[in-house]
Amino acid sequence: MSDKVLIVDDDPAICKLLEKVMHSNDLETTVADSGLAALNYLKNHNYDMILMDVMLGDMEGFEVIKRLRSQGIQTPVMIVSGRNEDYDSLYGLSLGADDYITKPFRPLVLGAKVKALIRRNKNQILDSSDLLECGPFTYNTSTMRFYKGEAEIILSSKESSLMLLFLKHPNQVFTKEMIYEHVWGNSVAVDDNAIMVYINRLRGKIEEDRQKPVHIITVRGLGYRFIP
Repeated sequence: MSDKVLIVDDDPAICKLLEKVMHSNDLETTVADSGLAALNYLKNHNYDMILMDVMLGDMEGFEVIKRLRSQGIQTPVMIVSGRNEDYDSLYGLSLGADDYITKPFRPLVLGAKVKALIRRNKNQILDSSDLLECGPFTYNTSTMRFYKGEAEIILSSKESSLMLLFLKHPNQVFTKEMIYEHVWGNSVAVDDNAIMVYINRLRGKIEEDRQKPVHIITVRGLGYRFIP
């Protein structure tokens, strides 16, 4: 069965191009021409990937990402936008997007990125036993639900991948290269900003005070250590 991609864009020409790229990679597609349409599809269907435009007629793609993450939908999201400002990409990542590519894009690159992100997300789900416990933290890998004590904490797919890395290797120091290779699948072109965004997001969710972290510790000159 082919993996399924939800394309969220209100430009018919771009949708047609994205569909062509996805079909050439043996991926099934559904097109939503508005943010509300996308949210309605996600209520009733499961997808392996979401390609999200920023500028939609009824709301920004950022708002769609906020809403689906707040509903616990962890489907990987790649923003495909004509806006190439650093702020947009960092803001999208901070909301729970997993990657950001600008228009015009190279079809071969986009297809490869989508396939790699789907594969990593599936491997992440399969690569552990159902219940992972570490200190006050519990991660159920069959349901992809994460808890601190009795409180559930909603994580994006990238946050989940990073949190699983820490939970499986408590007290180990991870360099930025190691983190980027595990979470993004690339140790050559390391994006320090992306790592910082996700470290700060996790700290905001699991620490009592993100400015004084006690679980995700910065090891100066090396990287980060998770202390449960």
